[in-house]
Amino acid sequence: MASAFCTAGKKALLDAVVAHTWKAALYTSSATLDATTPAYTATNEVASSGGYTATGNTLSSAVTGSGSGTAWLDFADTTWASATFTARYMLIYDSSDSNRAYAVIDFGSDKTGQGGNFTFVFPTPDASNAIIRI
Repeated sequence: MASAFCTAGKKALLDAVVAHTWKAALYTSSATLDATTPAYTATNEVASSGGYTATGNTLSSAVTGSGSGTAWLDFADTTWASATFTARYMLIYDSSDSNRAYAVIDFGSDKTGQGGNFTFVFPTPDASNAIIRI
């Protein structure tokens, strides 16, 4: 018999926070964000202009799921309209819980809005692809 963190327990942890207020903030390439980032910070956040507002977008349609030994948390895609800013990173955080950080997304290079929609498309919500999974 092996020791394990049960899938039901993983899902219960995410179920406990799914109804919180989740946000996605964008950052410039000067930001230092990684797995040790404890919470939202305004340091090197994209400036409030050109379709972006400080603290980022409120995420909607948060849902949890589980399968194949993994539990996940997923959201609806989020869009910044009339975007003329440049972003390199996105931080997903829980503004209901001391702005606790949950995920850092590195876009791989600077992404610049061209005056239209700047949309982050969340991956398929499953055990292999969901943006937040345990």
